[in-house]
Amino acid sequence: MAAAGVTTHPLPLPPSADPAYFKSFGAEVRGLDPGNLSPEQFAVVQDLLYKHSALLFRNTSLSPEQQYKLTKAFDPSSENYGHGNNKTEKTKKSILHPYLKTIPRQPQVQLIGNGLIPEHEGLLNAQLKHPHHRTFHKTVIPDADDLKYTHFYRWHMDAALYDLSPPKVTTLYALTVPQGDGQLCRYDDGTGDELPVPLGTTAFVSGATMFDILPHELKSLAVRTRVKYAPHAYVWMAPAHALSTGLGLETEDLELPLKELPQWSEDRVKVLPMLWKNPVTGKLHFQVHPCGVQELLIAPLPAGAEREGALYPAGAHLTDLKEVRALVYKMQRPAIAPKLVYPHDWSEKDLVIFHNRGVLHSVVGAFAKDQVRMFHQCNLAASDDPDGPSEEDVKQYA
Repeated sequence: MAAAGVTTHPLPLPPSADPAYFKSFGAEVRGLDPGNLSPEQFAVVQDLLYKHSALLFRNTSLSPEQQYKLTKAFDPSSENYGHGNNKTEKTKKSILHPYLKTIPRQPQVQLIGNGLIPEHEGLLNAQLKHPHHRTFHKTVIPDADDLKYTHFYRWHMDAALYDLSPPKVTTLYALTVPQGDGQLCRYDDGTGDELPVPLGTTAFVSGATMFDILPHELKSLAVRTRVKYAPHAYVWMAPAHALSTGLGLETEDLELPLKELPQWSEDRVKVLPMLWKNPVTGKLHFQVHPCGVQELLIAPLPAGAEREGALYPAGAHLTDLKEVRALVYKMQRPAIAPKLVYPHDWSEKDLVIFHNRGVLHSVVGAFAKDQVRMFHQCNLAASDDPDGPSEEDVKQYA
């Protein structure tokens, strides 16, 4: 599928990235105005998105209305912001609460960033707060090194993880990007891994790569597993501490007891496949929000599958949080190795559209108080849950 004058170009990979893993991941699109797409042009963009997982458009002009319309086009019957239009289930206990300001006339679009914004799109004196690992992590960078070193804040896909279905896409539009020295993202997990990052980057990893690099026994496990998320996961996790890599939580029994959560019901709890199927390429993407995971439901091996060396060949229902988290971490950690991370170096008027059902992303970095950063973010709770592996996929990988 092509459109006249439209060209695609590789993303500007940093020296830390291994180009061998980015042959299909990410593309810069030129020759289109994403705020004014014809139906034919949108079809091209949609096809490119599912094939490349993340699209970059430079020097765009995009109103909140245009951004909402563009985001909605990927799922026309979607309407509400991906975390619900109140974002936090009517409680300030959610860890999302300090970081999102709703555009009054277009409530599906959020203002995020850092610093005091006197007036913007109907918001007055909006105090933006860039998520900082010190508010969430157990292992933190000392104050004296705060603007030199940093951690991944939280690897995630945009999803309420309760009641609402995960958005198909997220759009991120850069309005104001502070200039400054890059920082060094430390993993601090004993591996010695570290990643030089631009100031205020958004980091992305491919869920397809996350699955592809797994050894056979973990592929077999992934293709048979469903993930049960905690109700009101962002409230539940708020008292807990993140791992130094931002890839899940420490198990310290700090999560809010279920009886103390906002009202919830079992039928609205999300149980989703560990692998989500790409609607265009058919590839399987490892899509798990590690901070919200509560239980794993593992199906037995199908008839005829090789049982020697297989994990949980008879199936299992894992409910021990420490065991569940350790297993998910073992499967996800290889994919956030520095060579597999794309840390986008933002410029003003950059628009990034990413396949929220095919990539994980993380906020990274720390700002000085006087550094102003303004972005518009939009994602919409989807009209359906993601598809998991087909019967043929299970036979192939189990």
